[in-house]
Amino acid sequence: MMLLALPLTVARALAEAPLKVVATTGMIADAARQVGGDAVMVKALMGPGVDPHAYRQTRTDIVAMTRADLVLWHGLYLEAQMEEFFHDLERKRAVVAVAEGLPKALLRGHDDYADKFDPHVWMTPAMWKLMVVEVQKALTDARPEAADLFAANAIAHLADLDRLIAYGDETLAQVPESNRVLLTAHDAFGYFGRDYGFEVLGIQGISTQSEAGLNRIGTLVDMLVNRGIKAVFVESSVSDRSIRALIEGAAARGHKVSIGGELFSDAMGSEGTYEGTYLGMLDHNITTIANALGADVPARGMDGKLSAGL
Repeated sequence: MMLLALPLTVARALAEAPLKVVATTGMIADAARQVGGDAVMVKALMGPGVDPHAYRQTRTDIVAMTRADLVLWHGLYLEAQMEEFFHDLERKRAVVAVAEGLPKALLRGHDDYADKFDPHVWMTPAMWKLMVVEVQKALTDARPEAADLFAANAIAHLADLDRLIAYGDETLAQVPESNRVLLTAHDAFGYFGRDYGFEVLGIQGISTQSEAGLNRIGTLVDMLVNRGIKAVFVESSVSDRSIRALIEGAAARGHKVSIGGELFSDAMGSEGTYEGTYLGMLDHNITTIANALGADVPARGMDGKLSAGL
């Protein structure tokens, strides 16, 4: 069988040692792997269940980042405890805050800080497509000779994201208007609500470091009871204590509220699983939300890959 010759620039890129990339979140690491392909070796600092709002770099993280060819962090105040470290590191290494390159007109304002923005841009694939392009730019700047390879991989991944956009639009449109209320542990789903027409409520604010007082719990219990809302959602990277308090408060007033499912908010699923990829993370969230709020959805999501059926 005759093998097709690779373009010279791609062949040269693949002949070099892989570009060593360290990314803070699993979502950014996944984008770097999708775009970089065999030309990159990617390490994610934050694994499943890790809260990036509270994360602090470990000694192992520092070693990995100081030895990397490229460090990708999210920005927009997501890794609030690590910002000083990154600003110091960028004087010595190639360091890119990927989300800082997004058009500010597309970002949601931050409830707690007048000059900050909601960092949870991965919650809709339409916003994430812009992040993939920013990752492509960062990889290309770090290894220009692999530009053609990165461009081809990005095009393929963006096509998958377009399929996810279509699936989300079709599936979530089936949720009855009266059921389009998404209540979770913290305000991570604002972009989701904006794109899909859902009212989004978080017990805590945009950061998990904000406090959820008794008054907030009481207000939300009143809303659940008065509006007859029957499902709320827990998050994989946030304690479910406050959600349980809501359910108990509603029950004490004779209104039954169930957990509609566990959503991936600030971290993806387990490494090596479909949910451990960006596509799987969003497929899971879209399918779980739509199912719990009254839509007829495929039991295993967009491509039948979700590890647990509904």
